Amino acid sequence: MRVVCLQENLAKGLAVVSRAISSRVTLPILQNVLLKAEAPATLRLSATNLDLAINCWIAAQVEEEGATTVPARLLTDFVNTLPSGPVRMELSVRTQSFHLIADRTEADFRVIDAADFPVIPTAEENDTITLAPAALRHMIQQVTFAASTDESRPTLTGVYITTEDGRLVFVATDGYRLALRSTPVDRVPHDLGVIVPARSLNEVSRTAADADEEGEAAITITGERNQVVFRIPGLGTRDTKGAFLRAEIISQIIDATYPKYKGIIPTTWKTRTILNTQEFTQAIRRAYLFAKEASNIVRFDIKPGDPGTVHIYASSPEYGEHHAELDAVVEGEPIEVSFNGRYLLDVLQVMDMPQMVLETTESTRPGVLRPVGTGPEEFTYVLMPMKPR
Repeated sequence: MRVVCLQENLAKGLAVVSRAISSRVTLPILQNVLLKAEAPATLRLSATNLDLAINCWIAAQVEEEGATTVPARLLTDFVNTLPSGPVRMELSVRTQSFHLIADRTEADFRVIDAADFPVIPTAEENDTITLAPAALRHMIQQVTFAASTDESRPTLTGVYITTEDGRLVFVATDGYRLALRSTPVDRVPHDLGVIVPARSLNEVSRTAADADEEGEAAITITGERNQVVFRIPGLGTRDTKGAFLRAEIISQIIDATYPKYKGIIPTTWKTRTILNTQEFTQAIRRAYLFAKEASNIVRFDIKPGDPGTVHIYASSPEYGEHHAELDAVVEGEPIEVSFNGRYLLDVLQVMDMPQMVLETTESTRPGVLRPVGTGPEEFTYVLMPMKPR
């Protein structure tokens, strides 16, 4: 194996795949990154913790094909200290060492044979859903925060990915709130319904932040239906610095039945309140400063009128009280209801429209939030109310 690539591209590739390295894994091979020189001009980097795997291809000059594995943390830290420019790498089979030369710096790394590295699947073209990288990234960002972090309820730590009426649908819930985001796609596989760990999807989102927006991202369920592969097009070319050619994130699927979520999404309302998203976000952020010391409870007194008003209350026995009033368009009946301020902030931070709507029925029934300008099939956030003290 002999290969030359730019330091900027090698550092980028290592940054992408190192997210699949876990310090808690006991198998030494899983602490290594797989480097595979592939003709005519790519270097593939791979890492896995057995639950999550990442492949990343970067441009390279391949003088001799081959593969080996090198300690991931050490190589990443070392490459990040190198100056910009070409990095030459060569595997010595006789001494089982990986020789790296950059500028006037040389290093030898101990390796483990690539044959011992776990097999990582790559995406197949059949039963693949394609969409814009930005759309995939936004879908992930708008649902994963609602997934549970309680490992005793593994089903709810994942995001349910399904298709319905020509749309790709992501759903997440922790039992207190539910986020649903969907988008139309051209090609919809039949009977798709898998649960993907939210942690895996967050890695997809991070990688997609460096995607080529002119390309297509893809989602493929493997033939055994126990893994899902996300393919992200990169900005890299043979002459590009600091970019990858493409990346694949491969995640295990949670083997479980997702709760029937449609029945908990309200379909009617008695009070409909339209608010300025930015003003409402700032008001909740201030109220939460008090509410976080009192079970996160933020109380609302919503009244119709010309204009309608939304009174926001939060109090803490230790810090004091907060009150704010916002103008709003309020249709229907007046209502008093309380919500978790932290859960409100979570969704408001991913609202991407200037106005939002809050639909409520009773103080003991779930409320629904969504951006104005999108329908219930695009983005819906259901939030259980709280009992005020």
